Amino acid sequence: SKISTSFTINGTAAIIYAMYVACADKQCVPRSKLTGTIQNDILKEYVARGTWIFPVRPSMRLIADSILYANDVTPRFNPISIAGAHVRDAGSTAVEEMAYTLANGLAYVDELIGRGGDVAKFAKRLSFFFYVHMDFFEEICKFRAGRRLWARLLRERYGVTDDKALMFRFGVVCGGSSLTAAQPYNNVMRVAIETMAAVLGGAQSIFTAAYDEAFQIPTEFAAELALRTQQVVAYESGIAKTVDPLGGSHLVECLTDRMEQEMIRVMDEIDAYGGVVKAIEDGWMQSKIAERALERKKNVDSRKTIIVGVNA
Repeated sequence: SKISTSFTINGTAAIIYAMYVACADKQCVPRSKLTGTIQNDILKEYVARGTWIFPVRPSMRLIADSILYANDVTPRFNPISIAGAHVRDAGSTAVEEMAYTLANGLAYVDELIGRGGDVAKFAKRLSFFFYVHMDFFEEICKFRAGRRLWARLLRERYGVTDDKALMFRFGVVCGGSSLTAAQPYNNVMRVAIETMAAVLGGAQSIFTAAYDEAFQIPTEFAAELALRTQQVVAYESGIAKTVDPLGGSHLVECLTDRMEQEMIRVMDEIDAYGGVVKAIEDGWMQSKIAERALERKKNVDSRKTIIVGVNA
């Protein structure tokens, strides 16, 4: 009851959650006091990672079961963390990462409403999860645009008016596939830059990857340095003292607007195809990500995209 536990678990999320609740019962901890998160986002598993067990539609039913149950039994627990991180690392662009994630989020909302869920209630416990890559301003604007777009979609499509239900609560990982095994100490600077982008973009929760995660389980020194990176940014840089410190910048505002419009275009493309579930079942979304991954690889190989210590 005194710690928030995060489980990066998907296919077996309902089982792990049930075990956690059972553990609380055994320790005589009231379920109402439990805080934590199960990732429980099965849609991105089909397109980016693969830890799924059942077909798409039965899995959606199980996700809805777990969310509605958790809303009633463990009201402070996040029963889903809708993740764009994995599709980004699999190859998608920043715009696609956000667009696919929001589209998946809307698919869950529709499923929950179809099951009789109250969107004004369950939306307060929806959370999101992303990776931060190295294009500093693009990453900042990705989060600004995503926050604005999610609130508008909930308000216009579902009539949500409660400010807390409209909040775009998200955590990030700074690292991932942007880390390199070549000249790994360069990853320290990469993670620091990505951490600053996450803060300036408004992330509520940040995980900093260790510089050696590109090739091994992190050493204790590397893990501590990753933590210290967060702490230096938080306590010494001063950038966390104000909300949206880059708001009003011509570059940031224009890029935010442009990225939002591109996100809408991608989401409209998914809707035109027949929706997220059909796009996943047909392999359409998987093929889009594979195409982007190939483009990224070609750009690195041709040095159109510069990665210091790897191709330059």
